[in-house]
Amino acid sequence: MTKSEVERKKRKKKSRKDGVPKKNHKPIKKHYDEEKHQIPLSSANKLTKLKTKPSSTFLDKMRARLSGGHFRMINEKLYTSTGKEALDYFQEDPSLFDMYHAGYRTQMSTWPEKPVDVIIKWLKKQSPSLVVADFGCGEALIAKTVTNKVFSLDLVSNDPKVIACDMSNAPIVSSSVDVAVFCLSLMGTNYQSYIEEANRVLKPGGWLLIAEVKSRFDPTNGGAEPEKFSRAISDLGFNSVKQDFSNKMFILFYFTKKDKRKSKGKETEWPMLKPCLYKRR
Repeated sequence: MTKSEVERKKRKKKSRKDGVPKKNHKPIKKHYDEEKHQIPLSSANKLTKLKTKPSSTFLDKMRARLSGGHFRMINEKLYTSTGKEALDYFQEDPSLFDMYHAGYRTQMSTWPEKPVDVIIKWLKKQSPSLVVADFGCGEALIAKTVTNKVFSLDLVSNDPKVIACDMSNAPIVSSSVDVAVFCLSLMGTNYQSYIEEANRVLKPGGWLLIAEVKSRFDPTNGGAEPEKFSRAISDLGFNSVKQDFSNKMFILFYFTKKDKRKSKGKETEWPMLKPCLYKRR
């Protein structure tokens, strides 16, 4: 072997020691195949999302529960305070009013028939020249639906056509209204002062329509006797025309104002109306 061949052989040995693989050298197989066991990128992303992001259904349920909790709190406040206290409450934070009506819409969505729809249907059968006062109008559906002139009154107004006021002190001229409506709005502990205010603004012969939750007039469960409630309004100077118990969820009372004012005598006895408080879930 020539000297040059010996040196060439030495260089080959050295290169193998330094890690240069032989020709057709196969890498040592690892204890697992990374590519075979790797989770596809799309599946990995889905798993990550499941771990870090709650489902939209869960979030919707949580939002609904929070919204429902706020609604019940505000609802209870309205039923257990005077109109003046409720007005001050909403003036401090008007956003509570929107929160309340969002919860109210949710509650109404479960009713087979809404009292405001019955009242609107009745109004459409009357003369469009009749002037209406909607006490506790909410979203002012009556004013938005009928062609009559409507005074829409409520504690807070986000609508220039709605008058914000305490319903026991409405900025309406005496004896200027043909129909006064209370649709689920006799909520204050001084509710009788609202009816007295309706009496003031109504013309002789004018109509008073009151729709209220049926449970508020269930004497067997702490509610007022319907006849006692009707008698108190009659004593104020009204004729009881009709009591409609046909609906499952609410009662509708129809009164007309007498031509002659009630003479002062024995003070009217107003029954306590049971607060309509929703159960906590």
